[in-house]
Amino acid sequence: MGKVTGFLEIDRQTAKYQPASDRIRHFREFTLPMSEEEVGKQAARCMDCGIPFCHGPTGCPVHNQIPDWNDLVYSGDWEAAIRNLHSTNNFPEFTGRICPAPCEEACTLNLEDVPVAIKTVEQAIADQAYKLGLIQPQPAETQTGKRVAVIGSGPAGMAAAQQLGRAGHEVHVFERESRAGGLLRYGIPDFKMEKHWIDRRVEQMQGEGVTFHCGVDVGKDKTLADLQAEFDAVLYCGGAERPREAGIPTNGLEGIYDAMPYLVQQNRRVGGEKVESAGWNAGEIWAGAKHVVVVGGGDTASDCVGTAFRQGAVKVTQLDIRPQPPKTENKLEVWPYWATKMRVSSSQAEGAVREFQVATLEFVGEDGQLTGVKCAQVDEKRKPIPGTEFVIKADLAFIAIGFAGPFMDGFMADAGDALKTKTDSRGNVAVLADDHGYKTSVDKLYAAGDVRRGQSLVVWAIREGRQAARAVDLDLMGSTTLPR
Repeated sequence: MGKVTGFLEIDRQTAKYQPASDRIRHFREFTLPMSEEEVGKQAARCMDCGIPFCHGPTGCPVHNQIPDWNDLVYSGDWEAAIRNLHSTNNFPEFTGRICPAPCEEACTLNLEDVPVAIKTVEQAIADQAYKLGLIQPQPAETQTGKRVAVIGSGPAGMAAAQQLGRAGHEVHVFERESRAGGLLRYGIPDFKMEKHWIDRRVEQMQGEGVTFHCGVDVGKDKTLADLQAEFDAVLYCGGAERPREAGIPTNGLEGIYDAMPYLVQQNRRVGGEKVESAGWNAGEIWAGAKHVVVVGGGDTASDCVGTAFRQGAVKVTQLDIRPQPPKTENKLEVWPYWATKMRVSSSQAEGAVREFQVATLEFVGEDGQLTGVKCAQVDEKRKPIPGTEFVIKADLAFIAIGFAGPFMDGFMADAGDALKTKTDSRGNVAVLADDHGYKTSVDKLYAAGDVRRGQSLVVWAIREGRQAARAVDLDLMGSTTLPR
């Protein structure tokens, strides 16, 4: 694929960033796009692998046909490239910006630490397709007469709704927030992905016949019983937003928050919306001129770091209970799987202080206000080592240690109490049959996305939505042409 000797002749290049000193002054995307010529060169590096692990089970969750569209980009056929990419991924402009790219970890060239710049090429295909007017509504030629309700408009809900609409069903998406997108809009900062990309997809889907009902909280404003009476199938894609309990004594201090309310607030500011909402009533949170501590080492923690810098934080410290990973991995032990190694996000590179192998013992303060975070070094079992305690100055602290499943009020309370919806051992909505079933124990009710599999990547949510749409279509029609 690509140029036969491209991987020998062309060095790996990825899109560059604005300098940190510039990008922390705004909330816009800061990636500097490559030229078409340079993208073509990077696509030319794709090898003619006997087994392309990049789009297999170890690489891309939606099974993007990466070698195929790399070759099409190298040939300059952008129309065929976006058609191929759309065959597996409804929203490549999302994943091209925010997916961590397990495909690149699985690339054969990663054995030499120079994988094909797959993520960069994917984003370029989507952006070029918009530029050339290749992304247009694709309404179904015939209608089935079936009506489907989708609860939640995150990536899983949007992917499912688009697939079901194109299959000819009448699709209605119910979103509790004022705008569609779920945590894609309200959780992921604009500097990672600006929200006009979501708006453009919503506009496309509306042109395909999908109806969005924003500001409708199913379980409160509308019950599951209402939807069961009105629709032939109901697909729940509500996400997994319930914060995991940290078990850290807060001592009743002000200035300690879960990560998500903070991120949602800032995204509302950027979007020109009111900061406060019934779902995230945490008071005004602002990091300007403050010492900030972020507890957690994942993507959400990193998003808090980047947001705090842009608000003018004096210092941001990120605490990770895990030991500092090695700079490089042993390829022969882990390839083509995702490797544990030292990674630095764009937000961390903006000046964060990172503390590894540290446990957060408690929050300390004066006169009811947070002043510091008491920590200690931990052993190999992540137990605090006596005598290693220290305090980090903090005016503001965020807990970002993951999520424990869906909120249990609203829809889950309605469906669970009235209809005995089952949850699995992790608190996620359980489904019947195998991994491709997606149907719950409740009549007409299906579940997909983080609410079914737990907190995961956007690309996994898209896969879940696509597979759930296929399951719904198959049950409603007895057969389906939708892909797995």
